[in-house]
Amino acid sequence: MPIKFLHTMVRVKDLDASIAFYKLLGLVERRRIDHEGGRFSLIFMCPPGMDDGHADVELTYNWDGDDELPADSRHFGHLAYSVDNIYETCQQLMDNGITINRPPHDGRMAFVRSPDNISVELLQEGEALTPAEPWTSLGNTGSW
Repeated sequence: MPIKFLHTMVRVKDLDASIAFYKLLGLVERRRIDHEGGRFSLIFMCPPGMDDGHADVELTYNWDGDDELPADSRHFGHLAYSVDNIYETCQQLMDNGITINRPPHDGRMAFVRSPDNISVELLQEGEALTPAEPWTSLGNTGSW
């Protein structure tokens, strides 16, 4: 029986902040389900043009709060996205107040954290870019 990837679900505490973060990464809202009876919302976000439901991040938001979110979501692992220009993407994130936990020292890979402490890996599409400042000199910050 064939298997196919559908989505990755992450619980979020601040829906607006989380949606804004994933939009900064370049994702778009593909679908939203507000479940009145269960008092939760599911927001499916995906890269542009990938609206077939096979590259989604499902943001799960409990309307009455979610006290059971762990303080450190590192056990989750990470989400990974390729980007056209890792330096431009990281600069845009920094310009919008996002900490680059592992800068793209090598022109290939960076890590950031979502507002809900989800680790997000950014990978340069194709070949690595030539290492360049300020990225080669920036140190790592926190865990990634």
